[in-house]
Amino acid sequence: MIKVLVVDDSAFMRKALSSMLEKDPGIKVVATARDGEEGLELIRRYNPDVVTLDIEMPRMDGITALRHIMMESPRPVLMVSSLTTEGGEATLKALDLGAVDYIPKQLSKISLDIVKIERELLSKVRAIAGRKIRPTARPRPSAAKAEPPLRPKIVRPSGAVRRDVVGIGVSTGGPPAVQKVLSKLPENFPAGIMIAQHMPKAFTGPFAKRLDGVCNITVKEAEDGDQLKPGLALVAPGGSHLVLHHRVSRLDVRVTPEPREALYKPSANVLISSVADAVGRRGLGVILTGMGNDGMEGVKALKQKGGRALAQSDATCVVYGMPKAVVDAGLADEVVDIDDMAEALIENLYK
Repeated sequence: MIKVLVVDDSAFMRKALSSMLEKDPGIKVVATARDGEEGLELIRRYNPDVVTLDIEMPRMDGITALRHIMMESPRPVLMVSSLTTEGGEATLKALDLGAVDYIPKQLSKISLDIVKIERELLSKVRAIAGRKIRPTARPRPSAAKAEPPLRPKIVRPSGAVRRDVVGIGVSTGGPPAVQKVLSKLPENFPAGIMIAQHMPKAFTGPFAKRLDGVCNITVKEAEDGDQLKPGLALVAPGGSHLVLHHRVSRLDVRVTPEPREALYKPSANVLISSVADAVGRRGLGVILTGMGNDGMEGVKALKQKGGRALAQSDATCVVYGMPKAVVDAGLADEVVDIDDMAEALIENLYK
């Protein structure tokens, strides 16, 4: 039985989330709290497996409560996020602090999306329950100001670059994982990067901006007509697909709603399949943490054209779904811990 604590200042939201969760006979809502302060007390009392945590609450907000949870008794936390730019920025901060994922606040509205949201909520709770969450260090007020991170220098393997396009597919647990990889790449990284992160439209812009601020390479939300170049990473806008087209002397990027029937927008399958079609063996597919199997068919197409593929290891995934699908299909050239992914990525450009 998965024990869940629901923390939200809205009585409607507490009831709605509890009702959805308890439709699964394997999930029990052990308690609900009206703010972060009460939530911390109930965590100590009931020791839930998963916590859903609203961001904006009186007395103690969700970000402050999350900091306490991650320092005192870390466990999987789902943030309840509004699908706005401000909500996206707050959610990305929460993911940096250790939250596993988020669910949309829009379920406070009576809409046709309620069944879809319920399915997403239940699948996420089942997927993250039991995952080990590392505690965060307590801040030291007297600590000296941290030194700025050293700019990594690329260690070039012998030979010429053989792969100059990287397609990354990622979902649950993705933002911190992508940041960990991209922030270790050098400014003179010799390939272009395209990223399909399952994320709402209001979140992808702040996500790209956040990455650009901590990376040596340039990161931006993709726009239709962009050109992919070495040292540039493009994040697919939420609600659209990102595809690559090879022209005579350049690589053009298209942002498109097609295919409309795709389960995810953006889709890792669509992105990596387009890399396979555009550049073939020059492509490197990277599948990071996430539920489901998005990316597997794209990697299969890439491998058939002579490309290579990396998959994140089970031990370092929040949810070992997307990488597992690639590994189980025998498509991964290497299975890599997230801390070693940047180095593996660089090495594979020369293989």
